[in-house]
Amino acid sequence: MGKIEEFYNKRYKLLLIAPLIIIILSFAIIGNFKAKNGDYVEKDVSLKGGVSATVYLQERVNSEEVNNFLGKELNEEVFVRNLATIEDVNQGFLVEVSNVDSEKLEKILEEYLKVDLNDENFFVEETGSKLGEDFYKQMVRAILIAFVLMGITVFIIFRKIVPSIAVILSALMNLIGTVALIDIFGIKVSAAGVSALLLLIGYSVDTDILLTTRMIKRKEGSIWNRIVSSAKTGLTMTAAALGAMGIGYIFAQSIVLKQMFSIIFLGLLVDVIATYIMNAGLLKWYLEKKENG
Repeated sequence: MGKIEEFYNKRYKLLLIAPLIIIILSFAIIGNFKAKNGDYVEKDVSLKGGVSATVYLQERVNSEEVNNFLGKELNEEVFVRNLATIEDVNQGFLVEVSNVDSEKLEKILEEYLKVDLNDENFFVEETGSKLGEDFYKQMVRAILIAFVLMGITVFIIFRKIVPSIAVILSALMNLIGTVALIDIFGIKVSAAGVSALLLLIGYSVDTDILLTTRMIKRKEGSIWNRIVSSAKTGLTMTAAALGAMGIGYIFAQSIVLKQMFSIIFLGLLVDVIATYIMNAGLLKWYLEKKENG
């Protein structure tokens, strides 16, 4: 531990370059995605409108073949995914497509599968494009409002500009870093996915306030000891959350839940860097400068 402390005390300012690079790359990735696709993330039908249909079959189908067939027939971008239990027992497949009537989709699937689709083996959800778009805008607005309220709350708690800015920067890095990873891994974001991003903002602020409180308000021990004390608690929380998200992703049957678990999992990984490298480094820099007059 002594060598780690010595290395950190000498190199913590240099380590701040890593979060800076991540922030710049994240903005570049998100900007590039926006230029190519017209939005910051790829939205599913719950946000951009369309039809989500689940077909329950005992026989497994080739999802790629179904995807190609429907894409040609409907002349629209289609997403098809097989559904199975943990024991890999086939349950059917899911189809998501925009700008298509559900009855038309049902007829085309009946012709392709050569089965009669009814209420027992075919379930469909339809979302209007205007409704999905309005909901998406409201969720984005909610994220922005959450950031503003978070900044005000942090400033009221600590009444110091630098620590408050450090917490906000850490939460911002967590958010944009997670969105960049969502774009890299091609995760389609639903309404539940946006909710997961809101949850991540709250979690990020929680770990940052824990760190900031122990570093600024507690006076016992060195700065390094205060960082380690906070990291023990925060990383234990994060490790438990990562384990829960990983297990949830493996065992969940719902695509929506899998999406939420994957987004939260990625966000927790980003939060470790944002909190214990960037925020801790900025606070240490601030405290040392304050101590030295």
